[in-house]
Amino acid sequence: MKSTFESKPTTQVAKTMINNNSPQEWPEPIVRVQSLSKICKDSIPERYIKPLSDRPNPITSCDHDDANIPIIDLGALLYGDPYTRASTLKQISEACKEWGFFQVVNHGVSHELMDMARETWRQFFHLPMEVKQQYANSPKTYEGYGSRLGVEKGAILDWSDYYYLHYLPLSLKDYGKWPAMPPSCREVFDEYGRELVKLSGKLMKVLSINLELEEDFLQNAFGGEDIGACLRVNFYPKCPKPDLTLGLSSHSDPGGMTLLLPDDQVTGLQVRKSNNWITVKPARHAFIVNIGDQIQVLSNAIYKSVEHRVIVNSDKERVSLAFFYNPKSDIPIEPAKELVKPDRPALYTAMTFDEYRLFIRLRGPCGKSHVESLKSPR
Repeated sequence: MKSTFESKPTTQVAKTMINNNSPQEWPEPIVRVQSLSKICKDSIPERYIKPLSDRPNPITSCDHDDANIPIIDLGALLYGDPYTRASTLKQISEACKEWGFFQVVNHGVSHELMDMARETWRQFFHLPMEVKQQYANSPKTYEGYGSRLGVEKGAILDWSDYYYLHYLPLSLKDYGKWPAMPPSCREVFDEYGRELVKLSGKLMKVLSINLELEEDFLQNAFGGEDIGACLRVNFYPKCPKPDLTLGLSSHSDPGGMTLLLPDDQVTGLQVRKSNNWITVKPARHAFIVNIGDQIQVLSNAIYKSVEHRVIVNSDKERVSLAFFYNPKSDIPIEPAKELVKPDRPALYTAMTFDEYRLFIRLRGPCGKSHVESLKSPR
């Protein structure tokens, strides 16, 4: 298995990209998918039609009632006896190793806040286009209102719009980039961000304990309290030809850990399990947690970041909130020395998250090829 952290120094491709400034402008005029959704009745533009091998395929998609990522009750970690606590830790460990994904309930975040956050952002995407356009983003940081990932000219695009925001560190938190409408948006996201930072910290301790490390190991490797956190709100408009495109192409998350608040009315997230795509069935008021590339590297691939993608719907739009909990951008990330053994050498050499993020930003979502390309040569 190969990774996206390449030999030290980083790959020539990564070095070239790191030495150049990130592009300032998109290579082509931006078209809002939400606008296309309103005018496309029986077809979609060719720019959104995926190659046959990448399209949703009933043969490789698994929608059986019993096929789902694990659902784990975190209440036992706070209130359970030693046996139920140990059982919960084991469930999380197995999910990280076998799936890279799990859902958590009884997580401590207010259900009312979760619903308010999702619906507030849904209201934003239904504002007049001229209001949203005031927050149009660029590939320099991606922060703001966007409709594409990656800057390859002529690339096949995904059927989605999004809004991307920095939450931490405070030096990157710019209220001027946050929507002023709807009026509650900034207040709601501030509270939502605080709660998810707390929940992420708890989960980091659990992952460290399960790796037989000190409970603060992963948090400290990320920078202690000086970490990064950001939000991408995904808006997937209705699509007349959902069998030809994807809302978000297959990828693994480049950061540390992701907490996803899904649309509990419309499924869309698919997780790769062996050769099948499992359509995730969200539990009510659960967060979907997944391992990112940085934790795969720190755990020396004991925990895996797993490919996932999003399918779209011909009858319903879909809104989801992905909260990314990331390392401080300039800390080199490499396998924990405690997890490097004679029979399991370090699989990756060090790379900062800033370097890795730029590597991803220029290429866009691309399966597991990013993290695979970073593996140390043998």
